[in-house]
Amino acid sequence: MIEIELNGVLHPVPDAHNLEALIASLDLAGKGIAVAINREVVPRQQWPQRWLQPQDRVDIVRAIGGG
Repeated sequence: MIEIELNGVLHPVPDAHNLEALIASLDLAGKGIAVAINREVVPRQQWPQRWLQPQDRVDIVRAIGGG
């Protein structure tokens, strides 16, 4: 296991865990989200190739409609 910071909270994830797997494990796939790792936005098409590293800071934001 490694530990990342997920939206400001320490969160354990399995070794060799990519961003796509993290999003799926949080049940957020297809829910209009954007993800940044260490303050750099990661485009959705790169999620399968972006492997999480110990101490990565992952921020997930969700689009909310309104007016």
